[in-house]
Amino acid sequence: MASYASLLAEVRACTICAAHLPHGPRPVFQLHPKARILIAGQAPGRKVHDSGVPFDDPSGNRLRDWLGVTREEFYDPERIAILPMGFCYPGTGSSGDLPPRSECAPAWRGQLLAKLRAIELTVVLGQHAQAYHFGDAGSSLTDLVKSWRTYWPSAVPLPHPSPRNNLWLRRNPWFERDLLPPLRKRVAEVLGR
Repeated sequence: MASYASLLAEVRACTICAAHLPHGPRPVFQLHPKARILIAGQAPGRKVHDSGVPFDDPSGNRLRDWLGVTREEFYDPERIAILPMGFCYPGTGSSGDLPPRSECAPAWRGQLLAKLRAIELTVVLGQHAQAYHFGDAGSSLTDLVKSWRTYWPSAVPLPHPSPRNNLWLRRNPWFERDLLPPLRKRVAEVLGR
């Protein structure tokens, strides 16, 4: 456990891309070796940067609803690990938040994933995390999410739960009808409910 604790301290003190972060480094993630579910996301947004709590925003409210979990369950690191591709808020671009910084995943992701030996379900949100976990097959988000049964029951690709994806959700009613009920059931099974 000492090596785990020292690794977490090292990651939380990371300044590898500080020169490129308009609001400075503030690594935001949640991890414990006992976690059974991994949320693999993109990068924290501005609200999360300010609070230091992963998914402490409207995206988190929607994600918790999709998973069928309470805030208490979601923020229990012994149940759910939250490991974005970039740990710090990358800033804002012309059409929303910038992509995760490219330095973060190569520096830390492999080491941290190696500590998560109890993971039974990986929930993969957004194109950067999906390319990392499923490979960059050139599929559209819709095609990848429609193929969710390919990765089931150990992983599931989802659109990002951001309100920016409301149009996608309206255009793809099958997502809530066909994918969310088995996802909620699987989450409940993994969490032992």
